[in-house]
Amino acid sequence: MQGYKSQIRTSTINSLKEKVSRKNYGKYLLKLNIANVRALREQIITFDFPVSALIGPNGGGKTTILGAAATAYASVKPRQFFAKSGKFDESMTNWKVEYELIDRSINRTDTVRRTAAFHKSKWSRDAVDRFAVILGVSRTVPANERKELQRCASGTFEVADGNVGAIRQSVADAVQKILGKSIADYSHIKIDTAGRVSLLTGSTGEGTRYSEFHFGAGESSIIRMIMEIEAAPENSLILIEEIENGLHPVATVRLVEYLIEAADRKAIQAIFTTHSNDALLPLPPEAIWASINGKVFQGKLDISSLRAITGQINASLAIFCEDEFAAAWVRSMLRARRELELDGVEVHAMAGDGTAVTINRHHNLSPAKRFPSSCVIDGDSKQLTSDQDHVYRLPGECPEAYVFDRVLEAADASGRLTIRLSQPFAEAARLIERLREIRRTNRDPHLLFSQVGEALGFIPVEAVQEAFFTTWAEAYPTEVDELIEKIRALLPAGRVALANA
Repeated sequence: MQGYKSQIRTSTINSLKEKVSRKNYGKYLLKLNIANVRALREQIITFDFPVSALIGPNGGGKTTILGAAATAYASVKPRQFFAKSGKFDESMTNWKVEYELIDRSINRTDTVRRTAAFHKSKWSRDAVDRFAVILGVSRTVPANERKELQRCASGTFEVADGNVGAIRQSVADAVQKILGKSIADYSHIKIDTAGRVSLLTGSTGEGTRYSEFHFGAGESSIIRMIMEIEAAPENSLILIEEIENGLHPVATVRLVEYLIEAADRKAIQAIFTTHSNDALLPLPPEAIWASINGKVFQGKLDISSLRAITGQINASLAIFCEDEFAAAWVRSMLRARRELELDGVEVHAMAGDGTAVTINRHHNLSPAKRFPSSCVIDGDSKQLTSDQDHVYRLPGECPEAYVFDRVLEAADASGRLTIRLSQPFAEAARLIERLREIRRTNRDPHLLFSQVGEALGFIPVEAVQEAFFTTWAEAYPTEVDELIEKIRALLPAGRVALANA
């Protein structure tokens, strides 16, 4: 989502991470060790943030992890995620999951360890008590397709006034922030005496009432999800499958922000699966786990990088970089070498050097890989370079400072940089002095390019970076070649055209 800025403060994110590290919860699932479930073997997942995302290709193991988390608790029946169909499910033999969790009703000072295992056609587990809310994909089924609501699809349908209640204020406030519309006049109708079947009603701006049969699937699912989460007690576990189902990307982001706010306010723990990059935007890297071909990886990966890792794209090379700036810099270097055919080269930003190196190694070791990959780390990375693993290092220590300073050192670069920054050529000398002033007063090199954009009339930071990248590549072709020649060697011969062809 271009230009995304989270409405969750960084201080809130840091406070929640610290709360987990201090184990300051009444109930909390800290760690799963999936010894053997489906394709996952000896995989450890730690929940270092109270809102966690599970990503990966279809069949990669996201729902397996979600179900394994749920099975730690007595309120969830394992068959909700792991149903056995007689002799047709022989693979469930010897399944086992080990847990480390917090439950202050059992141990006031230390963590608790539990196990769930499937032996002799049934589950054996010493589960603990915890309130859990499971929000499956069926939540987005439209009202007119839900059998339990068919009795309401009649012109003579009525209920007693006592069965019609207003939406709680906390629910209305949260839904308004997610959907951007008021539901202050909406109602919740209990259809049966136990309240297990219910119908929502809404109201137009003119006061005309309408039933849930005329809601959008996304609107209905959001209201019902928030109602369940707000009704849940503190320290509850919330499990959501495919959080983005039926939602606009903006609403998806706001829903995840709501979960973070609820985690801060109610000490809930939420785990969700997703195929959406937007759902990952509000989360810190340690809150995201990818499950790929039976292996799990912690860190922020985008969905397109997953497609590259699993070979779901027609590529000739994937390059995994430490962050967005490094990825943009590498793309610029590749474009500077016109003899390279780049339509088969995928460059992906990871969230950290460790993630980039790990993903690259996993990809290259996979027997199912369809093309090689490389990893490019920053100059100050503690990770080691390796020709064998195709791990290479960018020049300089801090990438932003290096590119900025080297361009200012290039005596003949001022005019070209001025034009690329959309400034009058006659102002080149003044512009360079202005850039030097920004550099002298800068405290954080990561902000250099955004500071330049603001100083020159709110030029997008991506445009400023590209101007510097292109100018740097022209001024220092030897430094470009040092990295690109290593990458070129990984490309099939047909992808490298003759320079004079």
